[in-house]
Amino acid sequence: MIRWKEWKKVQTKYKNLIRLGIKRGKAWEWANTRKAYWRIAKSPILHKALGEQYWIHQGLKSLFNRYQTMRWT
Repeated sequence: MIRWKEWKKVQTKYKNLIRLGIKRGKAWEWANTRKAYWRIAKSPILHKALGEQYWIHQGLKSLFNRYQTMRWT
């Protein structure tokens, strides 16, 4: 949600979605949406664009993976 909110303008959202591999038509459709930030955060388009690899590349670690390693040791 925070990443989507950081992109503020429709044009910025559109460019970033395309850069992250979303097709132009879908990127424009979602960049122009008037839905609330939390509603968009749960959308399949953001889950595809901002997947696990995106966050790992940003330097963040998965809490789920950490939980799995702690649970089975």
